[in-house]
Amino acid sequence: MPELNQEQATTLPIHALSEALKSGRFVRMRRLLASLHPAETAHLLESLPPLERKVCWPIINPDLRGDVLSFVGEDVRTDLIQHMDTADLISATEDLDVDDVADILQVLPSHIMREVLRAMDTQHRRRVETLLAYEEDTAGGLMNTDVITVRSDITLEVVLRYLRILGDIPENTDSLYVVDHEDHYIGTLELSKLISRSRSLTVSEVMSHQIEAIDAMTDESEVAHRFEKHNLISAPVVDPDNRLIGRITIDDVVDVIRDEAEHSMLSLAGLSEDEDTFAPVKKSVHRRSLWLGVNLLTAFLAAWVIGLFDTTIEKQVALAILMPIVASMGGVAGSQTLTLVIRSMALGQLNDNNQRWLLRKEILVGASNGLIWAIAIAIVTILWFNNIMLGLLIGTAIVINLVAAGLAGVAIPLILKKFGTDPALSAGVLLTTVTDVVGFVAFLGFATLFIV
Repeated sequence: MPELNQEQATTLPIHALSEALKSGRFVRMRRLLASLHPAETAHLLESLPPLERKVCWPIINPDLRGDVLSFVGEDVRTDLIQHMDTADLISATEDLDVDDVADILQVLPSHIMREVLRAMDTQHRRRVETLLAYEEDTAGGLMNTDVITVRSDITLEVVLRYLRILGDIPENTDSLYVVDHEDHYIGTLELSKLISRSRSLTVSEVMSHQIEAIDAMTDESEVAHRFEKHNLISAPVVDPDNRLIGRITIDDVVDVIRDEAEHSMLSLAGLSEDEDTFAPVKKSVHRRSLWLGVNLLTAFLAAWVIGLFDTTIEKQVALAILMPIVASMGGVAGSQTLTLVIRSMALGQLNDNNQRWLLRKEILVGASNGLIWAIAIAIVTILWFNNIMLGLLIGTAIVINLVAAGLAGVAIPLILKKFGTDPALSAGVLLTTVTDVVGFVAFLGFATLFIV
C-alpha cells in the first residue's frame, strides 16, 4: 500500500469528518476524533468553519480537551472556551503542564480564572500563579516549573537513588539543575554524565557551568536565539536574585520560532499570527478594516501628489502610462531591503555599530540597480514613444526612487523600533508611501521642468 504524503495525511481526516458531519454520523465522528493525537485534533478544528467546529467540540473526549486547547491558536482557543462552563475548564486543565494551563487561563475572564485557580491544589496553583506573574512573551511566561534540582555536595549514587524515588522524569529532561541551599542556580548535571561516570563522584566534580541561566524577563525571541545558537534542549530560568524558578524546553522554543515566522509573514498584511482563518465575517471585517483604512490614507497621499501635476499629465499622456513603472520598481526594491532588515532585527544581528554600514550598503545597492535598470527602461521608453528626453527622465527617476527605497527600507524599521512600534506590522505601508511619493514627484517633477 503506498504511503500517504503529508498533505494527504492532513486532509483525509478533514474530509472524513466533513462527510460524517453532513450525514449526521456522530458515532463515526467520535471514533475519528478519538483516533487522533491532540495536536492533530487541534489542526482539524482550526480547519473547520465555526459551525462545524461548534458541533465537533462537545464530541471530543473530555479527558483530551485540555491537550487540544494547548495546541490550537489563541483565536480558536478563545472561541472554544466560550462553549465550556467552569467545571469543564477545571477538568480540562487538571492534568496539563503548568505553562499550558497558564496559556489557557490568560484568555479567560478574570472571575472564571479565579474559579479555576481556586479549584487547583495549593502547590499546582502556586506554580500557575508564578507563570501568570510574567508577560506571555517573556522567558518567565514561557517556562515550566517542573524542574529537578540537586545539591553540589552529594554523590551521583545519591542522585540516582533520588531519581528512582521520584519515578517519572519530566519530558525533555536532558540535565538536572544544581543549586545551593537557597536555590541559587550553580550549573547543570547532564543525564549522560550521571549514568556514565563513577557513582562515587560528587555532583560538583561532574557538573557543567557552560549553560548560562536565562533571566525570567528575557524576551522570548532572545530565548529562541539562545537555544538555536547553543543547540539547547532545555535551559534554566532564574529570577533577578539568580534563584532557579523554572526551565524552558525545546518544544516551547519551537512554538516561539513558528509564531515568529507566522508573525513576520502575516504582519505585513496587518494580521495576527493567531488569526483564525475561519473566523466569522464580522470579526474578520473588524480586524482588517483598520489596516485598509490606513492604506487608503496613504493611497490618497499618493493620489494628491499626482494631482499636483495634472496639467503636466494632460499635456504628455505618456507620463500616465509610465508612472506605475517608477512606483513599482521602487516598491519592489524597498521591499527587498525591508525584508532583510526586519529579518536581521529578528535574529538580533542589527545593532548600533553596523546600522550605518548597512544603510550605506543599501543606498549603493539601490544606486547600482537603479543605473542598470534605468538604462534598460530608458531604451524601451525611447523606442516606444520615440522621445529621448522622456527616456532620460524616467531613467533618472528610477535611479532616485531606488536609492530612496534602499534608504527607506533601512531607516523606517529602525525608526519604528526606536519608538516601540513593531516594524513588521507597519513598515510595509510606510515604505510603499515613500516609494510612490518619491517616484511620482521625481518623474512628474522632472517632466514638468524639462518636457512640458
